[in-house]
Amino acid sequence: MRRLNKLTAAAAVTALVFAGAGCSKKSSDDDSAAGENCVEKGDVKVGMAFDVGGRGDQSFNDSAAKGLDKAACELGFEVKDAEAQDGEPESAREERLQQLVDAGYNPVIAVGFAYGQSIDKISKANPDVNFAIVDEGAVLGDNITNLVFAEEQGSFLVGAAAALKSESGNIGFVGGVDTELIEKFEAGYKAGAKAVNPKIKVQSVYLSTPPDFSGFGDPAKGNTAATGMYEKGADVVYHAAGGSGGGVFQAATDAKKWAIGVDSDQAKTADESVRGSILTSMIKNIDVAVFDFLKGVEAGDIKTGPQVYDLKVDGVGYSTTGGHVDDIEDKLNEYKQQIIDGTIKVSAN
Repeated sequence: MRRLNKLTAAAAVTALVFAGAGCSKKSSDDDSAAGENCVEKGDVKVGMAFDVGGRGDQSFNDSAAKGLDKAACELGFEVKDAEAQDGEPESAREERLQQLVDAGYNPVIAVGFAYGQSIDKISKANPDVNFAIVDEGAVLGDNITNLVFAEEQGSFLVGAAAALKSESGNIGFVGGVDTELIEKFEAGYKAGAKAVNPKIKVQSVYLSTPPDFSGFGDPAKGNTAATGMYEKGADVVYHAAGGSGGGVFQAATDAKKWAIGVDSDQAKTADESVRGSILTSMIKNIDVAVFDFLKGVEAGDIKTGPQVYDLKVDGVGYSTTGGHVDDIEDKLNEYKQQIIDGTIKVSAN
């Protein structure tokens, strides 16, 4: 446990443009998010550095933003966010984090494993500032909280859903960037599908490889990859590709096939023209993890090191919006309970 150190620095941010986040950006389906219910602002300033795509990606970043906005409203925190740019060098990420620190933001939350190297460096240079990083569990420090998830468990459930709904015995997976993290999604998805149908065919494609992270923000690439899978017989495609998922949804709509979303309930957030093609989504409650961390900030005590969000704590799961999995929900919940009980052990690779 580590007590929060409050900074009084007021250095101006010059090289980057930060977008303010507040109650006005709250989700309309959360009654506590209404602006009129927000508490008065206090003296805690929270900075958030987004991954590629930023606010509006309808997936990974937006889930983190939801937790930040909830803290702004319910805890009275002053918040700022900054967005990464596609193809930027590591130095840009370091500068983004340092400028938030210089402007008096403490804690600072980095959204995405791509910030791992930068968090390692900047946290050591600023030992009195608290940092949190989403999806990176290996970079450790006395002032670092690692918000990590059992993506393979949630992906197992949507893989089972894909196999139960597939009529062709052929499904697909589109990964944004070929990294160890995204491979967890693929591994869980395949395991869930094969638990239902050991003979099922699973096509897999990654849109880019490090240091190219464009695969998280290129809907055209997502569309091309998914279209190719549908043309080869797939009737369900799961994406773990951030903003590129919009292209997967469009491909599913055009092919009159199913797609599976990721990170948030994308049948609620994707463009209305494609929502009908979204079978389910693998829910990854980044907003819950971010808000939990910030509640620790409010209390003056912060848990450092890896904080794991799995099925047991509702850190991951699947969505039911649209009613497309209502007929198989009992089976999916049976698998869920077996994973929680340890009867089924889902490998991350």
